This record gives sequence, C-alpha cells and structure tokens, in this order.
Amino acid sequence: MKILKKIALMAATLVFGTAVGATIGHADSVKSELKTPDTLTIGLEGTYAPFSYRKDGKLQGFEVEIGKAVAKEMGLKAKFVPTKWDSLIAGLGAKKFDVVMNNIAQTPERQKKYLFSDPYISSHCVLIVKKDSSLKNLKSIKGHKMAAGVGTYNATLVKKFGGTTVDSSDFTSSLDMVKQGRVDGMINSREAWYVYAKKHSTKGLKMIDVSDEAKPVKVSAMFNKKSTALQKQYNKALEKLQKDGTVKKLSQKYFGADITK
Repeated sequence: MKILKKIALMAATLVFGTAVGATIGHADSVKSELKTPDTLTIGLEGTYAPFSYRKDGKLQGFEVEIGKAVAKEMGLKAKFVPTKWDSLIAGLGAKKFDVVMNNIAQTPERQKKYLFSDPYISSHCVLIVKKDSSLKNLKSIKGHKMAAGVGTYNATLVKKFGGTTVDSSDFTSSLDMVKQGRVDGMINSREAWYVYAKKHSTKGLKMIDVSDEAKPVKVSAMFNKKSTALQKQYNKALEKLQKDGTVKKLSQKYFGADITK
C-alpha cells in the first residue's frame, strides 16, 4: 500500500511539475519576444485623435488606454513610442517595438507579412467632400485627387476605385486639403469624422456613408510574424477586457458609441 501511495505521489508530482514547466516555458517565450524585459513596447503615431494624441503634453486616447490595460493584464508595463505613420510598419520589422496599435486595418497584404490580434474595432469607411461636390460614392472618385496616408487602407481604396492619391500625414491635414480645394475629397473612418466634428466646424463639408461599397474593416494590433507567443498572450488579455466591458466603455468614452462590433 505504501509503495502504491509513493507511486501515486510521484506521478502527481511529475504531472504538476510538467504543468508548471509548461507555463514558465510559455512565459519565457513571451519574454524572449519582447524588445525590453517586462515591457510591452507599443508603436503608434500619437497625432490621430481619438486613437492616440497628446493633451497638455500627455499621450492619451482609445488605443493608448487599451494598450495600458492589455499590458497590465499581461503583467507588463506599457511603453509607447510615437512614430510617423510611414515609419511605423518599418519600425515593427526592425524590432523598434513589439506591437503597433494605430488604427491598423487587417488586409490580405499585411496578413502575409505580419500577425494580428483579435479585432477591437469595426471601422466603417466614409467619403468626405465639399457640400457642392459631384462626388457621391466611391465609384465616382475615378480620375479625382484624393488625400490619403501612404500605405493606408484608405489609399488602397482610392487606387481600387481609380482615384489618384495625394499624400497626407493625418486626418486634419487631409481635411484641410479638401477645404482648400487641393484635393477633391478623402476616404477615412466614420469614427474619426464624428470625433473631429465634436470640436471643429465641418461647415461646407459633407460625409457620405460608403459601407455598401467598402465593407467595415477589422482593426487590430499588429505583430511580427515570429511573435506568436506574444500574440497569443495579447489575445488572452484582450478577450478578458472585452468580456468585462472595458473595451466597450473606452469606445463610448472616446467615440460616444460602441464601435467595437
């Protein structure tokens, strides 16, 4: 009987030890993928309200708060690295940060080169033009100049529907180009328009819903292809924040509506 008890105890110890070892091993694999130990280094623009922007010199925004909350759930500190859009994706490839959170749309082209987290936003595209513009949908932009950020999903849509892209660094700059007549319009997110309209005049402009031509896109965090353990842990943390209502509350705080679905 004593021998049987010893065997059972040894077996239990072995199983327990294996489980602990697996957990630690997974934790080690996440750490090995981090740029800095115990820190989730997040790349973003920091100039695109309400996703990430500065107020009184302090970085804040929807994706800033999600980044902090996810990092905390993962047992990590969040460190943000503000970077211009055209250097963000290149910076991820050069391992300047662990993840990019910058209203990034999942596209087939990007999925070939990078990993994505589960989506935390469902972004709807809109066409923004002057009120007296003849443009009324995406099909009508063929042959017209449209403001768009280099490498953005918006730029992809402009090219898809036959428009000519005119490089722009951010939403406000694009809108100014439309107001000044330097471009015929712009494609951007419904969410960005609503937030801008809360604090700025949109007199002389109109927003056209084009969701029938451009399906809502999934917005997610983006990782290097090799950061599989990091992606998995990020998703676990994000799922918890989605279930407990944190992500929805942040959406309502920054957009005035639930844009997560």
